[in-house]
Amino acid sequence: LTYYTPQYETKDTDILAAFRVTPQPGVPPEEAGAAVAAESSTGTWTTVWTDGLTSLDRYKGRCYHIEPVAGEENQYIAYVAYPLYLFEEGSVTNMFTSIVGNVFGFKALRALRLEDLQIPTAYIKTFQGPPHGIQVERDKLN
Repeated sequence: LTYYTPQYETKDTDILAAFRVTPQPGVPPEEAGAAVAAESSTGTWTTVWTDGLTSLDRYKGRCYHIEPVAGEENQYIAYVAYPLYLFEEGSVTNMFTSIVGNVFGFKALRALRLEDLQIPTAYIKTFQGPPHGIQVERDKLN
């Protein structure tokens, strides 16, 4: 699977993330962006027997654009699109664990930071919200 797909056109239902990446010397920015997309979605360093049971292409994150950070040497913004199929509905924990939970320990990267996250309306609508009204929540805080 290739995770760097500059021809990919984002969908209204994609979760879009912008990561500031600083690759290690000798690592191309496209490889760094692809590594972030892979590790935060369906990529793995080993063969998994379940890979043959489903099309991972449907679930993978895609690094679709990379641009240099103005005024910063060897820093790039890597834009990654994630399909909603990848995440459990109504779970902020699941979404953030997938996107930022395991991507910060790459040897290919000197530094990585999530700069921005765009969550589509289709996913936001799956959240139930607090079980009480706003006044009850405010009273609990006081």
